[in-house]
Amino acid sequence: MRLRNFIYSGVAVLFLILSACKSSKNEVATMLIYGGNIYTVDTIQPIVEAVALKDNIILFAGSLAEAEKFKTDQTQLINLEGKTMTPGLIEGHGHFMGLGYNELNLDLMHTTSYQEIVAAVAEKVKTAAPGEWITGRGWHQNKWKEMPADMVNGFQTHDLLSAVSPDNPVYLRHASGHAGFANAKAMEIAGITVLSKEGTNKFEVEGGEVMRDAMGRPTGIFNERAEYLITKHIPESTPEKDIKAFELAVAACHRNGITGFHDAGIGRETIALYKEMKTLDKMKIRLYGMLTGWDKELLSEWYEKGPMIDPDNLLTLRSVKLNCDGALGSRGAWLLEPYTDRPGHFGHETLPMEFVKETALNGLQKGFQICSHAIGDRANREILDRYEAAFTALPTLATDHRFRIEHAQHLHPDDIPRFAELGVIPAMQAIHMSSDRPWAIDRLGEQRIKEGAYMWQSLLQSGIPIVNGTDVPVEPMNPIASFYASVSRKTLEGSPEGGYEPAEKMTREQALRSYTLDAAYGAFEEDIKGSITVGKLADFTIFNQDLMKVAEKDLLNTTISMTIFDGKVVYEEGE
Repeated sequence: MRLRNFIYSGVAVLFLILSACKSSKNEVATMLIYGGNIYTVDTIQPIVEAVALKDNIILFAGSLAEAEKFKTDQTQLINLEGKTMTPGLIEGHGHFMGLGYNELNLDLMHTTSYQEIVAAVAEKVKTAAPGEWITGRGWHQNKWKEMPADMVNGFQTHDLLSAVSPDNPVYLRHASGHAGFANAKAMEIAGITVLSKEGTNKFEVEGGEVMRDAMGRPTGIFNERAEYLITKHIPESTPEKDIKAFELAVAACHRNGITGFHDAGIGRETIALYKEMKTLDKMKIRLYGMLTGWDKELLSEWYEKGPMIDPDNLLTLRSVKLNCDGALGSRGAWLLEPYTDRPGHFGHETLPMEFVKETALNGLQKGFQICSHAIGDRANREILDRYEAAFTALPTLATDHRFRIEHAQHLHPDDIPRFAELGVIPAMQAIHMSSDRPWAIDRLGEQRIKEGAYMWQSLLQSGIPIVNGTDVPVEPMNPIASFYASVSRKTLEGSPEGGYEPAEKMTREQALRSYTLDAAYGAFEEDIKGSITVGKLADFTIFNQDLMKVAEKDLLNTTISMTIFDGKVVYEEGE
């Protein structure tokens, strides 16, 4: 950590020297921003009065008097009028096309009961052709205000859903993305039937579960890798729909002040789409893509040709995403001890650990960062073990690997210091604590929650940065909500008083850094973005109020007033 700060400081000093040299040459600014609170996330000068740009690069950051030396009649002036500006926010872990498709398909994120889901599907059936698939995402049974009468292992059954959609196959993904809910028509198409009398079932899947009731009947819930039994029958999207989803995702990022996005797990079709969008000049976001680890052929191809680091800083592919366990909400997270509310159940290892080690070795040898999804304490430990084995085997290649664990949600206390010791970056979505903590204690029990869940401050104090985000569309892509969760450790309703496990809160400075400079560091991009420093890219987020000083109770009233991407205003509130 000290070395990283030293590097940051050295880069900042160099940029300031360059700034002074440029000033003497009387370079001209294309944009001048002033008149508000400007937090740079630069240790040399944390707050400045004004920022001058030359096209898409920061030309000067400092006093207004000095900045005005770069102004001409052609300079675009932006008066913040007391608002607050920070470096452009970076979504450190999300699913970009999932964000776009969530706006095209049924969005169930805000449903508060099973009946609301049934009603939403019934409404969709009215305009759907017979046999047309109805898909959606976002439901979460632990967030419902009332529970249905018939439940199996804490989940609803398909009967009510099937009754309103007899002629349309329906598949609704859980908010976590680690489970799904199918109606009878979808299961009929997939051939999912009652468990045979002999007890054998060809539809059981290693690393997944087809949930059944006491009579052996499928309930409609498909957990982890069992989801594929249904999803393989859903028709593929069209190119037109893909482009529309992409455009909607870009617009959603701009509305939320997001200028960079770490896309956690993409395949060859999505990569081809992104390349096309860049060619068509529609890439108005900086995407850092992680190759999906499910496609071994894809990985082999990229190992052969090596990382793609875009000189235009728009589309970079230099990492691999591995999905190693499930989610806590669906009881798929892989635990060292059984679930408190489902005795004998430990969750799922959704990817062989030997493949994690193999991929880690390949990553070091071929120049790819490895990013492994792990929520449960056993999954985190097993991945740290495999990373460590790879680092030990190839020590000369492991000096600046920046391998990551995505989520790192529940850790055994013994494994918390290992992140800093191994240089493994935890990419943690603070909003998950706000959404999950009220019911997560039922899954893990009080001791495991207090000793190892959402351990932000413990990890930061050990000397490793945290990459923040929302895991959109698992959660809404609202950085204000995640910032609030980071510093308050409360639900979005403001409970409990003082926050859950308050010793693990982030400071506001830490929270802002986790969304900017540390997120950039997590993608090897701290030298081009993440702080308002001369020479870096001109990406900024402007808020309606000072989120660094406003009372905690008013933080959620913060809105995005403007987003500046690549030196251009791409979003203004109210327009």
